[in-house]
Amino acid sequence: MSITKVSTTKVRTTKKVTVTAVAVGLSLVALSACGSSSGSGDKADSKSVTLVSHDSFNVSKDVLKAFEKSSGYKVNVLKDGDAGAAVNKAILSKDNPQGDVFFGVDNTLLSRALDNDLFQSYEAKGSDQVLSQFRVDQSKHRVTPVDSGDICVNYDKKYFADKKLAPPKSFADLAKPAYKNLLVTENASTSSPGLGFLLGTAAQYGDGGWEGYWKKLKANGVKVVDGWEQAYNEEFSGSAGGKKAKGERPLVVSYASSPPVEVLYAKPQPKEAPTGVATGTCFRQVEYAGLLSNAKNEKGGKALLDFLISTKFQDDMPLNMFVNPVRETAELPELFVKHGVKIDKPETLAPKKIADNREQWVKSWTSLVLK
Repeated sequence: MSITKVSTTKVRTTKKVTVTAVAVGLSLVALSACGSSSGSGDKADSKSVTLVSHDSFNVSKDVLKAFEKSSGYKVNVLKDGDAGAAVNKAILSKDNPQGDVFFGVDNTLLSRALDNDLFQSYEAKGSDQVLSQFRVDQSKHRVTPVDSGDICVNYDKKYFADKKLAPPKSFADLAKPAYKNLLVTENASTSSPGLGFLLGTAAQYGDGGWEGYWKKLKANGVKVVDGWEQAYNEEFSGSAGGKKAKGERPLVVSYASSPPVEVLYAKPQPKEAPTGVATGTCFRQVEYAGLLSNAKNEKGGKALLDFLISTKFQDDMPLNMFVNPVRETAELPELFVKHGVKIDKPETLAPKKIADNREQWVKSWTSLVLK
């Protein structure tokens, strides 16, 4: 069966989670030109500071107000679309940026940001409290780790129980006839979960095997949509949004931390999450923030970066963005721990491996899967 590619109208939500990635076409050049701010002058003493991010950034109002009161800075949050589009626009407008700090560049795209000198050096206060496995660029400190999450296939528990079919556990399972026409994933060229899933298969099957694996997925009826919002909240039968939209796919590429969403926002809250995680399909994602190279308010930007890895923000983050904190002293909420799934051995790739191969992998994937 041929793959289905569907365009999407973006649905904004704070329910999860991070991030859609990688569009680098000329259309985004135009978008960047339209969106960039004007004016130059030194605004180092400004009492406002602007955070540019993807649409999934979220923080509790009281936590943000506490930072504004203690720092003296008013925080403006500019949500600039999917993560990849936001990164691209930030690079294209780096000489006259829209803000002072950028949050949401992840390990799949980090090399692009650093190679294009998007950020200036700053070692945030509290960086010594960040878990060592998330620290990068230690000689220059151009980015600060903020959160981590595991991109994994989620499944609709009711669907598989009703069909008396065991849910898939691994990448290999997804290509089996029993799961034909059940999986929806995001476009690897426009979505960071989609790109992360592609990188997970590259890590699992290697340079000589991942394309053959995707040929099997394509033959098994995998459906591709533009971004996470559509995949999870419209196409996936297990999510609250998917149920309302009458989604027909019981498998979706999402996150290991997505099940708590389906508990937190349900009324009444169920004792058990209605969705599960195929733990053998996961790829580790880490998100970073950095002080933009030509930030108008460097002092405020530095204070904001300090805040993003403060205990208060890190403790607040799991039930707002449904990602894991990176600070050693952060505490996870009970609901997040109870209903989220801890992935002990996610697939990973070295940053250099991603940097050297990302563009070609995406190009090959697009040719193989979407055409």
